[in-house]
Amino acid sequence: MKKGQTRENPAVWLENIIKAFVKESPWNSLKNADGDPAWEEPLIGFSNGADPLFRFFKEDIGSFYWTPEEIFNLTYPDSGFSDVDLTVVSWVLPQTEKTREMNRREIFFPAEAWGRSRLFGEEFNVKLADYVVAVLNNAGHEAVAPSRSPLWSGNYESEQYGMSSNWSERHAAYVCGLGTFGLCGGLITPRGKAVRLGSAVTRLRIIPTPRNYRGRFDYCMFLSKGKCGMCIERCPAGAVTIVGHSKKKCRKYLELVSSHFRNRFGFESYGCGLCQTGVPCESCIP
Repeated sequence: MKKGQTRENPAVWLENIIKAFVKESPWNSLKNADGDPAWEEPLIGFSNGADPLFRFFKEDIGSFYWTPEEIFNLTYPDSGFSDVDLTVVSWVLPQTEKTREMNRREIFFPAEAWGRSRLFGEEFNVKLADYVVAVLNNAGHEAVAPSRSPLWSGNYESEQYGMSSNWSERHAAYVCGLGTFGLCGGLITPRGKAVRLGSAVTRLRIIPTPRNYRGRFDYCMFLSKGKCGMCIERCPAGAVTIVGHSKKKCRKYLELVSSHFRNRFGFESYGCGLCQTGVPCESCIP
């Protein structure tokens, strides 16, 4: 790292750090016989901690939902920094073409490669989050990955949305200009919906990434134009309908998926992704 690089061009500095880790880390692996990587080159976006969308999500989802300022000050209680001092960095990890192609062929249980990406690919995503936080801290910029905080929980109940967490990677990515929501609940990014997401909050001023959309559903052809709906047909659990995504039906089906991976492949994985493949938004904005 060149001296002063974080001050002169912090966005490029951080983007390069994340991309290099994804490209070079041996942890970016499906841990299969072919040694396939779990993820392709990531997309990265930024937003200011004071973006009003974070406050809106807190009001919309529930009072338990964190703003960037809240999770930062919970992590650094003596910092005294306000939301305008903070930046949220979000990254999109796209599934490989090989994994997507394999999952595209399935109709009830997901492909082995998809299960591996959900298990071992997420293990890598956790290491990436920890690495980003460590690099930022070492450079003098306090940081926290909200989903890695011991205070994070996915056991909240939103009056409007049901089962919820106090920080959402999808919502952070939306604020950071990386995509909009689809009918099945996934985020449609420039690399499509077959992705995994992560984020961190840091005391470092970075110019926010422009949001090339106005609404939460602009990239979904069904919700924005009344067309498509192919994710409804792709869902083996009947969890996706014209009114949206049933988290309870999805979770019940994923229990079967976990048993399937354990019995057939010898590892447990809690991922499906059928609604993210074999659809127009699989790998691009349709």
